[in-house]
Amino acid sequence: MSTETLPKLDEQTIATVKATVPVLAEHGEQITTRFYQMMFEAHPELKNVFNMTHQKEGKQPRALANAVYAAAQYIDDLSAIMPAVEKIAHKHRSMNIVPEQYPIVGKYLLLAIKDVLGDAATDDIINAWEKAYGVIAEAFIQVEADMYKETAEETGGWVGYRDFEVIDKVKESEVITSFYLKPVDGGALPSYKPGQYLTIQAKMPNEEFDQLRQYSLSDAPGKGYYRISVKREEGTDQLPEGKVSNFLHKHVNEGDVIPVSAPAGDFFLDTDSKKPLVLISGGVGLTPMMSMLQTIVKEEMDREVHFIHAARNGSVHALKDDMNIANETYPNVQTYIVYDTPTEEDMKEMIHAKEGYVDLPWLQSIVPQDSDFYFCGPEGFMKAIYRSLKEWNVPMEQINYEFFGPQGDLEK
Repeated sequence: MSTETLPKLDEQTIATVKATVPVLAEHGEQITTRFYQMMFEAHPELKNVFNMTHQKEGKQPRALANAVYAAAQYIDDLSAIMPAVEKIAHKHRSMNIVPEQYPIVGKYLLLAIKDVLGDAATDDIINAWEKAYGVIAEAFIQVEADMYKETAEETGGWVGYRDFEVIDKVKESEVITSFYLKPVDGGALPSYKPGQYLTIQAKMPNEEFDQLRQYSLSDAPGKGYYRISVKREEGTDQLPEGKVSNFLHKHVNEGDVIPVSAPAGDFFLDTDSKKPLVLISGGVGLTPMMSMLQTIVKEEMDREVHFIHAARNGSVHALKDDMNIANETYPNVQTYIVYDTPTEEDMKEMIHAKEGYVDLPWLQSIVPQDSDFYFCGPEGFMKAIYRSLKEWNVPMEQINYEFFGPQGDLEK
């Protein structure tokens, strides 16, 4: 989308907003935490849109603070933040966010700024931010309108939620289960890009509001079904167990129906590239990588592929058979397994494997530097991979990654 179609801000408004950048850097997370508190108190129905575990972990307020900070920093050149807008817009489209919800967000964001900053939030600052928020919201609304239109016009495409039947449920490991989904209406299925995700609408007993969650598609498109592979998130002393993942594992079975939105996401395989492909996953981060691998083999693409998967041990390694079959069947595919605490049985079975962790010297010994790298997994794992690739001087245009949940920062 071109920013030329957006309303223009006057110089005084731009100057006032940019002057608040140091304040946002210092108080941004406090402001966004307060924003969510105030908005949910007034509009509890919006809790069905947000992952409340991410709220408790502080990830959502932190991600929003970073987005607000970036918007203030580049308010005079919104083209600089359009890639971030488009990334978030994919998520919004998948959750069926509508233009009418933006004024609600704006109202409570301004109230939170005033609440946290007190007298320092002068009328001039609040008025400037109100104008700036209007322009930023319009950018999201325009991008999302294009995405809704494109989704609706696809063969088999739909907007909103469509009922899907669970036609198969397969336990892949001690913690990951796959759900095979087909539309109840028997209509066509739109294709998707390997790496994209579905949003499911979980309607759980004794819950006041529905819960929305995104799960990566874990198979190649064009097979007549969608497959998601879901990790059951266990609770800790600080956080409750994953509400939706446990609901799916324990209560959703073959024959049950789940409302689903159309595939979305801006993390996907560049199928036009001819460079060697390196897929690196940790834990359940293998799901989008498996979609990429299965697409390569299904389409018989003559492209060198190295798939590296890291897990605690074999008991939690899902889709292992899929990796082994690809490794044994296709000469252009090489898979590697890395277990940090392998069992005795694992040691007998492991081929092209490593005990411990994915480190740079080992990575350099098995894959070419001039590759396209895609990786996904826990944040600490992703930071380690990112640092290794940067240390190896891999160009940024060859580095691709996906966060499960709010966008984080791999530089920190």
